[in-house]
Amino acid sequence: MTTTTKLCVALLAGVFATATTASFAQTADPAPMTHADKKAAKKQDEANKDAAVAQAKADKKKTESQSEANEAAADANLKNAKKAQ
Repeated sequence: MTTTTKLCVALLAGVFATATTASFAQTADPAPMTHADKKAAKKQDEANKDAAVAQAKADKKKTESQSEANEAAADANLKNAKKAQ
């Protein structure tokens, strides 16, 4: 065998070994949740809900501000058009 062939064989062996390890790691059963894990998950869920509400409020305010800016721009355009007549 040439050096290139040996390197290719070694590389493929490493890839298959890594793939097998990764496959096993994905199928292994997770550890059962402890009380602390459940409590932390509940707190995280509450924080996610609070963040979603805050983001929705911020989005609403941004939309309202954009609407007001668009209305002001339209008023200015109308005023300029009237001046041009």
